[in-house]
Amino acid sequence: MKAVCWNGANDVRVETVPDPKIINPRDAVIKITTTAICGSDLHLYNGYVPTMEKGDILGHEMMGEVVEIGSAVKNLNIGDRVVVPFPIACGNCWYCQHDFWSLCDNSNPNAWLAEKFMGYSPSGIFGYSHMLGGYAGGQAEYARVPFADTGLFKIPDGLTDEQVVFLTDIFPTGYMAADNCNIQPGDIVAVWGCGPVAQFTIRSAYLLGAERVIAIDRIPERLQMAKDQGKAEILNYEEVDVGEALKEMTGGRGPDACIDAVGLEAHGTGLEGVYDEVKQAVRLETDRPHVLRQVMMDCRKGGHVSIPGVYVGVVDKIPMGAAMNKALVFKMGQTHVHKYLNTLLDHIQNGRIDPSFVITHRLPLDEAPRGYEIFKDKKENCIKVVLKP
Repeated sequence: MKAVCWNGANDVRVETVPDPKIINPRDAVIKITTTAICGSDLHLYNGYVPTMEKGDILGHEMMGEVVEIGSAVKNLNIGDRVVVPFPIACGNCWYCQHDFWSLCDNSNPNAWLAEKFMGYSPSGIFGYSHMLGGYAGGQAEYARVPFADTGLFKIPDGLTDEQVVFLTDIFPTGYMAADNCNIQPGDIVAVWGCGPVAQFTIRSAYLLGAERVIAIDRIPERLQMAKDQGKAEILNYEEVDVGEALKEMTGGRGPDACIDAVGLEAHGTGLEGVYDEVKQAVRLETDRPHVLRQVMMDCRKGGHVSIPGVYVGVVDKIPMGAAMNKALVFKMGQTHVHKYLNTLLDHIQNGRIDPSFVITHRLPLDEAPRGYEIFKDKKENCIKVVLKP
């Protein structure tokens, strides 16, 4: 089959690789009908995630049709149309039983490696380094899905691929980011970043009852989408002092919740930006936490800080004094996708949201390298790329 393979920083190629096969009784193989390039994939593309190996198949946003099932899978049939949550979860461990699906104890065969970096291992993830399982991803013609009886979510008739493919990651990720903020009637939520996850975070904050959402970015087309599609108030951080603007917009109190939807490759400004670029370049810190610092400083006292943006290692110059003395509440993590699927499918079916609004580019799988390039460099007003095998 054809698959998008990682060959080093800024080097992805569409290659011919062996077809996936059933390995365990709870496996299934699906024929991919739609997949997508995620902002998290750019961290791999840019070379910032350790334990990648040449030839790794990328992609964790995928859906398709079941073409083969293992002997222990009793709730699926050949031909079922399914979406695939990006965290791989067994469904049986303590974490899965408590709705912490992205923390599954049994799905990362390389847990020992993750434990060296993190103390404990999260779940395995499709197409996202050997530290997180080394699983082949879904930017391909076919994919093997472990624990398929838990991990495959059947889609009812009448919905297009583009309406549901983002149930695999960015819609639940945006929703969980907002859900982590304990939004109350009248709340003001500030979202840093206007990429695909942030667009869903904005929409989700309103679905959960926020009164106002303020979106912060510097890319005009992303800000415009946040304004037009998300009904957010927008700030261009290259034109205003974000902290001062937020104080002015909230009567001096600050936002009730601040969400870092950017993560490890935040674009800093001034000396702080240079500091992070240099330290990351020489690997004295792995991530650029410019936005993380801002959300901690700009959130109101007693407010909530939510972090859906991916971080992979160590950062410094974090204002913990501000966080502690302001009594901030922090929630973060890889998304517990399975927890939200029924709720979000209901929102789609009842017309409260059509997730396809975020798509700007539709490409055949063979053009995936161009998709990565335009997504990374924000060419052609690119916000979200879907791929069709």
